[in-house]
Amino acid sequence: MNIAVNSPEGQKLAAEFFAKPHKLLIDGKWVEARSGKTFEVFNPATGQVIANVADGGKEDVDLAVKAARKAFDTGPWSRMSPSERAKLMWKLADAIDAIADEMALIETLDNGKPLKMARMADVAGSAERFRYYAGWATKISGDTLALAGQNGAAFHAYTLREPVGVCGLIVPWNFPLMMAASKIAPALAAGCTVILKPAEQTPLTALRLGQLIQEVGFPEGVVNIVTGFGETGAAIVDHPGVDKVSFTGSTEVGKLILKASTGNLKRVTLELGGKSPVLVFPDADMSTAIDGATRSIFMNTGQVCAAGSRLFAHQKVFDQLVEGIAANAKKLKVGPGVNPDTDMGPVVSLEQLERVTGYMKAGVDAGATAVTGGGRAEGEGYFVQPTILTGTTAEMSVRREEIFGPVLCAMSFSDEDLDRIAAEANDTEYGLSAQIFTRDLSTAHKMARRIKAGSIRINGGMLDANVPFGGYKQSGWGRENGREGVEIFTEIKSVTIGL
Repeated sequence: MNIAVNSPEGQKLAAEFFAKPHKLLIDGKWVEARSGKTFEVFNPATGQVIANVADGGKEDVDLAVKAARKAFDTGPWSRMSPSERAKLMWKLADAIDAIADEMALIETLDNGKPLKMARMADVAGSAERFRYYAGWATKISGDTLALAGQNGAAFHAYTLREPVGVCGLIVPWNFPLMMAASKIAPALAAGCTVILKPAEQTPLTALRLGQLIQEVGFPEGVVNIVTGFGETGAAIVDHPGVDKVSFTGSTEVGKLILKASTGNLKRVTLELGGKSPVLVFPDADMSTAIDGATRSIFMNTGQVCAAGSRLFAHQKVFDQLVEGIAANAKKLKVGPGVNPDTDMGPVVSLEQLERVTGYMKAGVDAGATAVTGGGRAEGEGYFVQPTILTGTTAEMSVRREEIFGPVLCAMSFSDEDLDRIAAEANDTEYGLSAQIFTRDLSTAHKMARRIKAGSIRINGGMLDANVPFGGYKQSGWGRENGREGVEIFTEIKSVTIGL
């Protein structure tokens, strides 16, 4: 369907969905939280309440884990062939596409991002995640092994990849639907069952996805959705019936999850914070570099774990580069995501608004210069200005800590000592992503080896479902996407047979 968000049809659609009671999906049924508690969800463009959602607690998590355990151990999911699982996942992708405009509108009103981005990237990308991993369901395999020390004895050895079991999936608020799909899809492809915990700021597209999961015919208990706050996520991590946790979010919370998972030695995947460098050499195509750096920091209002928040540019092109990015920043239309001409929406919450503007102020107070932006933008919601800071030093919090907002720290370098440039770019506790702009293939490949990050993009590059993504150092454990993204939901079993 085609919905104009400012039309009566679009407004009616949103009003009907948001007015419904938003419950927990447990064992194929929508149920209230055992406590009866709910919490409010806000539209970050207005600061107004748009929905009330069930506040799941420890008892609800326990019921969800039991449902997932039953579906995995004895339910129909464990007896379905990989091709049958793949068909259901493909049907779910088609179902997402069928209500793409509705889903995009929900995401925009819940998260704040521009509707055009929600429609073309988040919703379409989520459908493709399910299709991509539907293809992997029939291709998970082990190896046949030659034995090293049997002195000619007749043995046959091989490995199996089996689903790890019940998985707790905890997703962030910056790409709510996409992150849910990116974790649910590989887990289902591997044959696991799941409990999804959406971020409390943005639970609504996950709940709409749960309705589609029911409609296309997934067995009861295969996908459970429990909304709530940090305590809800902690209950999932602590539960002895959960075999694996996959978490995307802050490094601080990731460390807590790691500690909590030791009870039954859960398998853990962590995709955490970043303070990613963008390196621009003097031979780079300036138009490409300016546009790439602009997108990298201002897309999704800078609320991207791989955002290029530290710009290192050769002094020959530094002024041109900063001026070009600043000109782009000033052209960005900041406003509610539902407005068709909006380029950058609000940050997700009042708490995030205060965090981002606090870093801006701290940077300027410490001696940095705001080339553009530097504070809160006009509007009744949680809007901030796209900001570029120069004159930062390595000790400043604005340069060292993850802000998760549209704030770029720009620095220059005067020579082309690749080791020194790499050392400066690597001077961070994070190692998630990096971008390099140069026409010199030698420089590009040498820097790709020197930068300590899990994802290197040269002259633009892009993230893709088939390309592994994850971080070095305190940016996480493990990799998502691609073969690695499905194999993290499996265990390897070795079998040796005397013939």
